[in-house]
Amino acid sequence: MGVMSRRVLPACSSLCYFCPSLRARSRQPVKRYKKIISEIYQLPADGEPNDRRIGKLCDYVSRNPTRIPKITEYLEQRCYKELRHDNFTLAKVVPCIYRKLLRSCKEHTPLLATSTLCIVRTLLDQKSSDDLQILGCLLLVDFLDGQVDSTHMFSLEGMIPKLCKIAQELREDDKGIRLRSAALQALASMVEYMGDHSHISMELDEVVSVIISCYEANQTLSIKEVVRFQDDDDLTMLAVSGQNNAKVAADTMAASENPAHWARVCLRNMANIAKEATTVRRILDPLFRLFDSHNYWSPESGVSLSVLQEMQTLMDKSGQNGHLLLSFTIKHIDHKSVAKMPAKQISIVKVASHLAKQAKSHASVTIASAISDLVKHLRKCMYRAVEASNAQADIDKWNSELYVALEECLVQLTEKVGDVGPILDMVSVMLENLSYTANIARTTVSSVYRTAQIAAYVYKSSYNQKAFPEALYHQLLLAMMHPDNKTRIGSHRVLSTIVAPSLLCPWSAIGFPVPMKVNGSQSVLLLALSAFSSETIMDELQSRSRIKESLQENEKPEAVNSKLMKLNNGQLVLLLSSIWSQASLEDNSPSNFEAMGHTYNVALLCSKAKTSSHVALVRCFQLAFSLRRLSLNQDNVVQPSRRRCLYTMASAMLIFSAKVADIPQITHLVKAAVPEEMVDPHLCLIDDCRLTVTSAQSSNSEMLYGSEEDESDAQVFLSAVNKDDTQLKDNVISHFKRKFENSPEKFDGIEEQLLQEFSLDDSFPLGAPLFMETPHSCSMYAEKDDHCFDEDVIPCEMDDDDDIVFEHSGSQSDRKTSGSMASSDVLNVNQLMESVHETARQVANIPVSTNPVSYDQMKSQCESLSSAQSEPESHLTRKDYMRRNDSTSSDDRSFRLPPASPYDKFLKAAGR
Repeated sequence: MGVMSRRVLPACSSLCYFCPSLRARSRQPVKRYKKIISEIYQLPADGEPNDRRIGKLCDYVSRNPTRIPKITEYLEQRCYKELRHDNFTLAKVVPCIYRKLLRSCKEHTPLLATSTLCIVRTLLDQKSSDDLQILGCLLLVDFLDGQVDSTHMFSLEGMIPKLCKIAQELREDDKGIRLRSAALQALASMVEYMGDHSHISMELDEVVSVIISCYEANQTLSIKEVVRFQDDDDLTMLAVSGQNNAKVAADTMAASENPAHWARVCLRNMANIAKEATTVRRILDPLFRLFDSHNYWSPESGVSLSVLQEMQTLMDKSGQNGHLLLSFTIKHIDHKSVAKMPAKQISIVKVASHLAKQAKSHASVTIASAISDLVKHLRKCMYRAVEASNAQADIDKWNSELYVALEECLVQLTEKVGDVGPILDMVSVMLENLSYTANIARTTVSSVYRTAQIAAYVYKSSYNQKAFPEALYHQLLLAMMHPDNKTRIGSHRVLSTIVAPSLLCPWSAIGFPVPMKVNGSQSVLLLALSAFSSETIMDELQSRSRIKESLQENEKPEAVNSKLMKLNNGQLVLLLSSIWSQASLEDNSPSNFEAMGHTYNVALLCSKAKTSSHVALVRCFQLAFSLRRLSLNQDNVVQPSRRRCLYTMASAMLIFSAKVADIPQITHLVKAAVPEEMVDPHLCLIDDCRLTVTSAQSSNSEMLYGSEEDESDAQVFLSAVNKDDTQLKDNVISHFKRKFENSPEKFDGIEEQLLQEFSLDDSFPLGAPLFMETPHSCSMYAEKDDHCFDEDVIPCEMDDDDDIVFEHSGSQSDRKTSGSMASSDVLNVNQLMESVHETARQVANIPVSTNPVSYDQMKSQCESLSSAQSEPESHLTRKDYMRRNDSTSSDDRSFRLPPASPYDKFLKAAGR
């Protein structure tokens, strides 16, 4: 065999040169690739391997893939040998070969993967050679570019700490900068690879720390004539102006060696990962933790604004929801790491304001949620201001600065919604579970009131022809029956602000914006009290905070226009029913009557635009006449001072209605019913168009409302009033009779309706007025006086948990009956079981007939049973009516049926 192989076959191969099976390179392949590698190691003078020889090895590998394991093993051994002998120049040959193989033989990447990762780990550990570490990072980038699945995810995850450690080396020499750039480039490819395969590294905090440390705030690239974009394989630069290719190539090379450039690429890849709320949260959490620990939140000196703005731009360009980033930024105000640091909270809100300016205008649930969070923080600021004022202590300056920042951010977000509808929906959600704690309810309504003012200011041009949302309307009607009288005032002001934002108000309306340069804390207190305070208190605080001049501009008559939000007929009827329910509440103050009078005026203005305006107008007249009779009824248990205010309000309502109906004689008759020398010291009518609380400059201002002197004067006032309203009603009836002389069908029922007592509408959400003429002993708030509401202290956990504010669940009607239920006599378990057993024995003793019963007999039995049941029901109804009119009824006779549920209304509409 030796002779054959050494002499015969070589001779045959030289003769049969056309036979490929007898060629020497195919008979001896091992010597072939070793020879090629040995040729590659013959380095030229510059020390760089020859690309042409590496290309020959790549061609060999592509034709002989079965030899790849032996080739990679040989290259690994050669690399380790050179590293052991510190031949770094020869050691660089192996990573260069691998990079070329990965680019040229992509279809054989799985065969090269294990060896490549071993080489990368080895090169990253070579701390004594920057060039080898740079080559290791670049080799990792090439390897990641060729990956199509997540097979090697676990192995790659272990390299992140090494890359982060390399990227954190603070060396300013050229090699140090190139090394950090290469490490960040590898991290950028790693983040992109993990994002493509829906994986977020456990080492993300460390990656974010490295990125931000290399990120230079407000830095631009050295050339402004280029635009950076990245495709699937590499980062390229395109010129936007006519410059020579050599200069652009040089600038591109300079950018690729800039760590800040690759930090931005990492941010871009992180933004691409954030595609929904969960991944956005996972990406932003480490960023926010870093900003908190390193004080990066300052918009002037920190990097947070630059980083978040760039991420927001990238998310918007990629078609993702950039509003999520804004929403999570606002939610971070409540994070435990900054909850007790107002300076950081203010910086976060300012950053959020800048992000809101840059955000796209689009109505989304995310933006509505962010606005809701801001309103909650406004409420907290207002609460702190009110509590500090009650304690006569100085308000922390941070509270006022935080309020200003929150309001500015709220304005920016409101502008991005594009429509007032989503904001009103959010407001209705906030009012759903209004707390029964007085100060919390007041500040909640105040924050809602301020939000409504801002929304009306932003969308005042598009307010006309919009329908009032039903959900918000329902919640406002419930808030108008709140046990705290100041909360009821606030709900009226919220309604008036939303329906008629430019209507001249009887109270001191605080427009937007309010300057807070002199005394910000007083301005916040002014805003906190604006939803329920009287004009006297407002004037005093305005004079302290020196902002009265700016507020007077909003009270000029020129500011009034006719833009109103539409109320349908059903809403108008419910609003009048609400006023009727509130009018007899025993804790009403002059401000309550002022608010109800203004709401009545708003209802009249809304009814004028309707084709069937006479229907609502007749209902308004009916309410005014009924309230007038109620105030003059001597059997009414309400205090005389409140009855006098009720009479003043009813008279003002008649005058308002007469002006709308154009019946001037009504005004003269109403004014003539009271002697000229007798006036209400607490309420007055201005220009026959506004009912307002008497100012502090009034001559009778020293008389305390509800005092003994006031009560006696009120009794004299009510006795002197002309109680006969026949002439008033005749004038109104005559007016409508003349108006519908040609349409008698429209006049049908008007006279009868005006002569009847006003009654609640069946669809009123509270059913019967639960608070009207109900003894105090049945309410859970019976033992609290008005001043007790000012002394309520909110739990200290309010700043940390918003759930405390909405501490009661369920509808208000359920909550109003819960107090009386708690005080009633309820059977215990044993008594209940005994009653069940007794009833069972009685039923068992009843003889059961087995004879068949005819249809007529069964019918007669059912009719008799039905009549027998109706008799006690009618008896109970009459008895309940008598109890309601008995002011001295006991606790067990103060119950009423719960209000009708929406399902009951549905059954009624369905005719069942």
